Amino acid sequence: MLKFTLIVAASAAVALSAPALAQTAPSWWAPVAGERVVDLRLGAGLIQRVLYDAVPHPRATLVMLPGGSGDVGVRRDGDLRHDENFVVRTRAEWVARGYAVLIPDTIDGANLRGVRSSPAYAELVDGLAAYAHSQANAPVFLLGTSQGTIATMNGAAHARSGLISGVVLTESVSVPGRRSSETVFDADPQNVRVPALVVANRKDACDVAPPSMAPRIAAAMTRSPNVRVLEVSGGVQQSQKACGSLSPHGYYGIEGQVIEAIAAWMRAHGG
Repeated sequence: MLKFTLIVAASAAVALSAPALAQTAPSWWAPVAGERVVDLRLGAGLIQRVLYDAVPHPRATLVMLPGGSGDVGVRRDGDLRHDENFVVRTRAEWVARGYAVLIPDTIDGANLRGVRSSPAYAELVDGLAAYAHSQANAPVFLLGTSQGTIATMNGAAHARSGLISGVVLTESVSVPGRRSSETVFDADPQNVRVPALVVANRKDACDVAPPSMAPRIAAAMTRSPNVRVLEVSGGVQQSQKACGSLSPHGYYGIEGQVIEAIAAWMRAHGG
């Protein structure tokens, strides 16, 4: 396992400036004021920056794995360069519901496409889950979206026994794309041994994440003690591309509905 050593823990006590598109965002999408930026030493001189926020006694911790290239752009003061992704822009809502959230950035702005199913990245996710346990005595769930579901599947497939309590895959990349041929099927789904939730939006038009593949993704997790497919429907298309974050692919406009459905599933599994 990667040895994580805390080297910086800076509180971001100032409110973040609202993104330019907040005028058309859901009313609960608000700046976040109580986050911590933490730099973790991975070894070989690498630093993993994470954004962490929690209520005093969280019901569970969510390790949130973003899609796209994975680059969130977390600054030392807690400001973010890229916060449109579903698991990033909804972080305050999760905390308001009693959860802790841990969002990793990429290392030195690296592009994660094509590497999320690797053994090295599984080890990194394992370390993030271990760090989450060190911060709160609560179950840890992995929650990924789009390209981030590959990392989520990989982390769940190779996690040490007892480290994570469940895995949530939202709008999973299941078809090879032009920029990356990597999918959730490359991340050893047959080795997942924890409860799993596969969320699919019937309105998702992203070519690499067809909702029709959700049953096949669920069926691939043959060792999971409990797998459920959750279908939702709706969303608004604001992004220029169907795979953009502000679209049905990113649950734009139906975030509250999706969050409540996921939270209900986690409550049924100890979170």
